[in-house]
Amino acid sequence: MRPEKDTPTRSSTPLRSDAQRNRERILEVALAELTRSADAPLSAIAKKAGVGQGTFYRNFPNREALVLEVYRYEVQQVADAAAKLLETHPPDQALREWMNRLAQYAMAKAGLADALRTATSVARGTLTRLGHGPVAEAVTLLLKANEEAGTIRPGVTPDDFILAIAGLWQIDPHGDWRPRAERLLDLVMDGLRAGSPGPAAPPSPPRPAPAPSAPDSAPGQSATATDG
Repeated sequence: MRPEKDTPTRSSTPLRSDAQRNRERILEVALAELTRSADAPLSAIAKKAGVGQGTFYRNFPNREALVLEVYRYEVQQVADAAAKLLETHPPDQALREWMNRLAQYAMAKAGLADALRTATSVARGTLTRLGHGPVAEAVTLLLKANEEAGTIRPGVTPDDFILAIAGLWQIDPHGDWRPRAERLLDLVMDGLRAGSPGPAAPPSPPRPAPAPSAPDSAPGQSATATDG
């Protein structure tokens, strides 16, 4: 096994916009091609991505570098989607939409399994860190937003959530996986909502001050007549 230093690292120097687009295009095409076939030729990936061989190999000098970066890139895309969804959706809707995105990632990861096994020689723990860290951060963000909004039961941890949706990785990615994933995620979402306190009630408006009452009659005097 080669030491972990052989794993690809991202340059700290920002890429030009055109170089960044080329890189992302290569990764998108590679995800699709490697999911279909672990042995997809690198030359075919470069051609479909519309880049020359020089550009391709400057970004990814070998198959291992490409496969690991495809894996890392897809994980990060999933993780980044959490904050974006919370900006445009109520917390519970953001969580459910993000779960759909996670299902797509799970199917892609399953399709990449052969490519990861055949193209990489890094330790299994390296792959686990690449995947678990960003996803756990996204789950933490979504659960916190929902608990504060009262839309899920209190006390759910990221580990609870990951265990609850673990069935995604048992679904055959080559079959009709979407209906099964939808049903599973709906069940998980129903479980998260069970026992939720609901949104906090808005504060009651201030009560108007009572109108002043008429003064009481003097002791021994009738309120309606005087003694004659």
